[in-house]
This record gives sequence, C-alpha cells and structure tokens, in this order.
Amino acid sequence: MMVPFADLKENYRSIKSEIDGAVHRTLESGWFILGKEVEAFEVEFAAYCGVKHCIGVGNGLEALHLSLRGYEIGLGDEVIIPANTYIATALAVSCAGAIPVLVDADESTYNIDVTKVESAITSRTKAIMPVHLYGQPADMDPISALALKYNLKVIEDNAQAHGAVYKGKRTGSLGDAAGVSFYPSKNLGAYGDGGAILTNDDTLAKRARRLRNYGQSSRYYNDYKGFNSRLDELQAAILRVKLKYLEDWSDRRRTLAKVYTSLLSDAHDLVLPQELERAKHVYHLFVVRHPRRDALQLHLKKNEIETLIHYPVPLYLQKAYADLRIPLGKFPVTEKLASQVLSLPFYPEMSDETVRQVASCVTSFANNE
Repeated sequence: MMVPFADLKENYRSIKSEIDGAVHRTLESGWFILGKEVEAFEVEFAAYCGVKHCIGVGNGLEALHLSLRGYEIGLGDEVIIPANTYIATALAVSCAGAIPVLVDADESTYNIDVTKVESAITSRTKAIMPVHLYGQPADMDPISALALKYNLKVIEDNAQAHGAVYKGKRTGSLGDAAGVSFYPSKNLGAYGDGGAILTNDDTLAKRARRLRNYGQSSRYYNDYKGFNSRLDELQAAILRVKLKYLEDWSDRRRTLAKVYTSLLSDAHDLVLPQELERAKHVYHLFVVRHPRRDALQLHLKKNEIETLIHYPVPLYLQKAYADLRIPLGKFPVTEKLASQVLSLPFYPEMSDETVRQVASCVTSFANNE
C-alpha cells in the first residue's frame, strides 16, 4: 500500500461528527461572512496564542500583507525576510509595494541567520519578517533586539508553526504582529483558504479589521482604500472544532518526530532536524537532508512512499523575482538546502509502523543495503 505524504481524509474522519455539526450549525444560521463563528474563533485563537487580538482574513499571504499595510509600510520601504522560505513571504512584501531584502539561512535550523540580519538593515528598512519554518521557531531574541535598536517592526510569518513555543511564549505573540495561514495541510488547517493576523497592538488591530473589509469603519463608510479579505463563517466554525485538538496533534507530531529520529540516526549522510534550544518545534513538516536527495526521493517513490521538497528553487531564483537581480551563489546555505531537503510522510494520524516502514526504506538507501 502506498504511503501518502499526508492524509487529510483521515484527520476529518477522526472528528467527523463534530465537524459535520459545526458546518450544519453554520448553514442553519444563514449567516456566512463576519458573523458569530468568526468572532468566537478570533477570541479562542487569540487566547490560545497569548495575544489580545486575532483578525480573521482570507489567507496567510494576506495576513502578512495587511499587517504591513496596517503599519503603513509600502512604496520604497524595505522589509528583511529569510532567503529560505516559501515565496508567499516575499509576495506579501511586494503586494504592499515594499522591497523584500533577503538574508541567508542558518544551516542547523533552516530559519533566518540572525547573525546576518544587522548588515542587511538600511535607512529604508521598516520591518523584519522572520519565518518559523517547518514548525521551528526562529531565534527571536536577537531579532527583537535589532528591531528595538533600529526602531523596526517585527512581523512573524507563522504560517507553519501554530502552537510552537519560544522561551515560554507561543509563536505569533513574539513580535508586533504575526500572519497565520489555515491552508488545509497546516497543523491547524481549514477546509479551504483562511488566515489570521495576531497582535497585541490595539491600533493595528482596529486598522486591520477595517482593511480586510473594504476599509469600512461601518457599513458603507470607508476610512481606507481597503481589501476584500475575510475569513468566512464555515471555515471559522471548522477551525473552532480543530483548535480543541491542536495540542494533542502537536504532541503526536513531536512523538512521531522522535520515532523517526531514533530510527534514522544511523543512516549515512542523512541530516536530521534539530530543535532550537528552549523552543518547542511542532513539526509541520519532518524535513531531512541528503547529498543525493533526488536519488533518495526516487528510491522512495519506487517503494510507493510519497515525499515532497520544500522548496526546490529559492524564491530569488524564480522568474517572478528576476527584478531583484540576485545571482546564483549569493545565498549559499539556502541553495545548499534547496538541493538537499526532503520532506518525509508526516501527519498526526500516521502509525508508528508506517514511520518504521519509511525509515527502513530511507536507511536502506543511505546505507546501500
């Protein structure tokens, strides 16, 4: 039997009656945009993350974009982001009219190399946007110190790290604001697109609520040139159900990661994920590295094991960002990771036996058995 990379159907089946009930309740209400379900989810998710405000929006990219807009960061401004991230991080900056300024990755955590951030700051820098990649918190203390020194905003890209913890605080509560994605495959995923802005900033929260809804302060009265980016009632109702299980699912992910790590510890040339000190990695993905990554992926495919690569082409080498004129070789760690990373099958409902099956196949390749 083929081992899938993830199994969203199994996740649905595990809580089917509650999900169906939430959907039915919402349909019966007859209210589908910015109603009681969104309001309730915003309160519940804000409390879970340890912040004052949660503003539901259309998706994770728009959560980051509207956070930038809310701080009036735009044309000609610069925002520092990691080179090693999904392109949506950069697109949020571009959508605001600002310029993404890239910093290479730390090879051990895959997140932004905090020792290289300060040299990227200029007079036009307005914000730093660290990414908690794969579920691993970025090293936020040095970033926050630089933000304080240079009067910059910190906007977390928390699309992949729902529930992760850095020095006792959840990601999403560590900067001035955070953007969250509820794409279906995320640790807390909707059954369609969805996102949220997290913040303790009352002014930003008020502005973001208006920006997401055409810039309206009240119906037909518009204070800003806003957007149409709203988390809908059905998705909010679904997320309310799933939020109750997020900690259990995170614990299961961490358990599965330990099983993988133990079974793969003797695989030659295989680099396993590392956890930042005083942090709680929530393993949105279980990402390994191997110098013969493509051959390893093919070997697993032949054995009916599905894998993915996050991400095969750095964003600055994409045609979309040719205007940045960043040459091959500029960010060597990011390029090394792009050539070596491989995401193994990983989801909370995955059995220990399936993990053993995958690990055995990986080890047989790595050790040429």
